[in-house]
Amino acid sequence: MFDINTYDIGVCDEKEYTRVVCVSKYKGKYVFCYNTKRNGWEIPGGHIEEGETWEEAAKREMYEETGAIKVNLTPVCVYKISTYGLLCYCEVLEFGDLPKEFEMNQVMLSDTLPDNLTFPESSKVYFDAVNKRINSK
Repeated sequence: MFDINTYDIGVCDEKEYTRVVCVSKYKGKYVFCYNTKRNGWEIPGGHIEEGETWEEAAKREMYEETGAIKVNLTPVCVYKISTYGLLCYCEVLEFGDLPKEFEMNQVMLSDTLPDNLTFPESSKVYFDAVNKRINSK
């Protein structure tokens, strides 16, 4: 088990973000992807590559892991496990085909967090933080 803390946007410079996680919805349902290497459901996200902005990384990860080709992104908070990352809410407007060359092989739409999560503790923190934000609007 590890500690995960969340902070308001602005706690660090955006250049310190190393990852981005996107709690996502499509037509009112949450979007999860199945990681074949880890044998579990995951919230889309991943590393920000050299030279990428968090927004470019989020859009790339959403495409690679879910096939989403059109999204609206909203930053929610900063999180820190060992390094800083950005947690976003992502509204998927359009899906294309799920790319075959990456580790995700299936997308699921659900009303709640699924069983068999790869990272249950952090997924719950992310899910709760985004829901608190989108439900307070």
